[in-house]
Parts: sequence; C-alpha cells; structure tokens
Amino acid sequence: MSNDVVDLRNFYAQRLGLVARRFVGRGVRQRFADTRGMSVLGIGYATPYLGLFREEAERCLAFMPAVQGVVKWPTDRPSLAALVDELELPLTDSAVDRVLLVHALEMAHDPGALLREVWRVLAAGGRLLAVVPNRRGLWARMDTTPFGHGRPYSRSQINFLLRETWFTPIGWSEALYVPPIARGWFLRSAMAWERAGSTISAPFAGVHIVEATKQVYRAIPARRERSRLVPALEPALAPSPGG
Repeated sequence: MSNDVVDLRNFYAQRLGLVARRFVGRGVRQRFADTRGMSVLGIGYATPYLGLFREEAERCLAFMPAVQGVVKWPTDRPSLAALVDELELPLTDSAVDRVLLVHALEMAHDPGALLREVWRVLAAGGRLLAVVPNRRGLWARMDTTPFGHGRPYSRSQINFLLRETWFTPIGWSEALYVPPIARGWFLRSAMAWERAGSTISAPFAGVHIVEATKQVYRAIPARRERSRLVPALEPALAPSPGG
C-alpha cells in the first residue's frame, strides 16, 4: 500500500514529522554537503529535504510517483514538482548530478527497475542518496508514520540491491533512533536519543541513509563456449595383407 501524498504532507506538518525532518535532513545534508552548480532530483516524497539544496543547486526538481499523487512545491514560487511514472522519468540520459530517494524505494513495485531508471538519468560520476526504513528499527514496525509502510530493508539487502542495479555504495549512516512516539514530553528528549544511538552505533535506527555512485563501466560476465564432446572410437582389428 502506497503512502498518499496528502498523508505524507500532513505527517511532516506534525511534531513527530518535524522531528523526523530534522534528524533525517541532517544526515542527508552531511552526505550531499555541496551541490553548488549541480542539478538535484528528488524522487518519491523528497520535498521536506529538497529545500536544503534549492538555494544552492543550479536546479532542483521533485518527481512524485503517479500512485502517490503530487502537491505543489515550493508553495510560494513556481512549481518544481511533477507527477511521473517512476519507471519512465521524463529526463534525458545523464541529465542530473544528484538523486535523492525518500519514501520511494520501499514503496516501489519494482525497486530494481526504479534504480535502473535512476542510473539512466544520473550523470557519470553522479551520486544517489537513498533514505529507506530499517528492518530492525521501531519506525518500520509502526504504521502511524510513513516509514511504517512498504518494504523495510536491512543493510545487506540495500547493498545487494544497489550492486545489482549498477551502483557502488560508498557511505552509510542512520537516523531516527528516537522511538516514534508523538507525545510532546517524549519528543523533548529526541536529541538525547539521537546522540546516544549514534554514539554507540545502535542497530535500531529508524532509517538507513546510503550514498552510492553510478558504475559507468560495468563488468559483463563472459560466456564460455561449451566444448564439443566427440565420442571416442573403439579400435578395430584390420585383416593382415596376407590374409
């Protein structure tokens, strides 16, 4: 079941959503530290985090899957958001420098096909940043937040999926160690949870944040020619000339 764009927007307008935006956004910014002169594409519902790059990047675009719906972004300027088929992005090959996947990979019907399409539109040397729910985290176990919908991933599963779709993972981090409890008194301790979890590298973070580069030259497995089996001939006795 896909997250509806209205539900996603409403979540990020709530206190728990603001906490998620703060901590996930910090991890996103650490990975994409400098996007000056670059084109940045967000796929899924990445608009809460694309604002980090809008004033810095040469161009920012938000592509939202048709099954999810679309909302205007930014709200106070000409729209940079579009409703798209996630498997047929309306971009030419090698068109963008950075791609941010949020609320996308875990909701895709065919994650491999989505990543191959991302590979197509990403420029040589470009980078992908994917934010995906952690299978072992509390956020993936509760459907009261968008991170509790779709398919969560373990670290090894993401690594395998990226390598199968021609990406090389180069950096990992986690966010959302604070449990998804929306009570105000509990959220006031969110920073303490986040610091403690990141310090001890706790395995129960809410999301993985993985950065990967595009493999421009991919290894193609060689096909071996099957050796042709020739049946051995049994020796036969020849008659002597003298008979």
